[in-house]
Amino acid sequence: MTINDYRNFGRTGVKVSPLTLGCMMFGNKTELDESIRIIDRAIDAGINFIDTANVYARGRSEEFTGEALKRNGKRHDIFLASKVHLPMHDSDPNLRGSSRRHIIQQVENSLRRLQTDYLDLYQIHRPEPGTAIDETLRALDDLVRSGKVRYIGSTTFAGWQVVEALWASKELGLNRFVSEQPPYNLLDRRIERELLPVAQTYGLAVIPWSPIGGGILSGKYRKGQPLPPDSRYTNPNPMQARRFVATVFDVIEPLAELAAEKNVPLSQLALAWTASRPGITSAITGPRTLAQLEDALAAIDLVLTDEDVKRIDQIIAPGTHVAPFYEANFGASQYRW
Repeated sequence: MTINDYRNFGRTGVKVSPLTLGCMMFGNKTELDESIRIIDRAIDAGINFIDTANVYARGRSEEFTGEALKRNGKRHDIFLASKVHLPMHDSDPNLRGSSRRHIIQQVENSLRRLQTDYLDLYQIHRPEPGTAIDETLRALDDLVRSGKVRYIGSTTFAGWQVVEALWASKELGLNRFVSEQPPYNLLDRRIERELLPVAQTYGLAVIPWSPIGGGILSGKYRKGQPLPPDSRYTNPNPMQARRFVATVFDVIEPLAELAAEKNVPLSQLALAWTASRPGITSAITGPRTLAQLEDALAAIDLVLTDEDVKRIDQIIAPGTHVAPFYEANFGASQYRW
């Protein structure tokens, strides 16, 4: 990556790499030594944006990420992001959500695990209809003013929820969301209908997760062929089962033909497409192994022509989907501020 490859992070003035290293696998399927190798290689390749969350392996992802950055001494070269909202305990009702109590408690835990005194970006991991948006924003604003957090963002919000949060911040004189992290891939393009236009209108960075569709676009799955024995879709959980449906092959098969013509794996085609779309700031790649990171890094050099893009639009039309990834809460808020 050269200096010209880095992109504006919304309207903040920060520059980030076109790929973000997602750390969801760390502490789960990826042990510490491999996690450190992945982080070191990503930084050496020019990635300066690392994204994790408190809920990933219930804190172990943050611990592994913090240990890697301590060992390589690169913490202050990295735009480091984490998240809060999803359950950190199976039965305690207050160890989840977007309340002031939970946010303030969890940021301290995240800072300790990451071995840092500030986060560059702190994100609300999902919308919370049961919590007034002003409570969430006031807590986040306090963290920014205290210096523990530089910027704040949202994850998998509906377009109207992003606008509601921006409006509340303006009305109350609070720091506003600078980014949104939605799912976006060649199986689900629904954020193109409303969310992307909202982000472009209000100057938000967009950092999509699951650009290869939770592995469905990895190239391992082909119509009529047996599933790999170690596949997550051999014994899928309910969410995976909802996504791994017959209609995905209507997209996979013609995309695989295009990838073969360009002499690249399907995974690289899918990632290159997401990263190069208008309005996208940095696509999140979440490798389990160093080899998967190398595959993702190669996607940055893949150029899709106008003809390639038109062909892809014929395979999966803009704004449509064949598998449900973008499942933001579209219902009315339970409470108003």
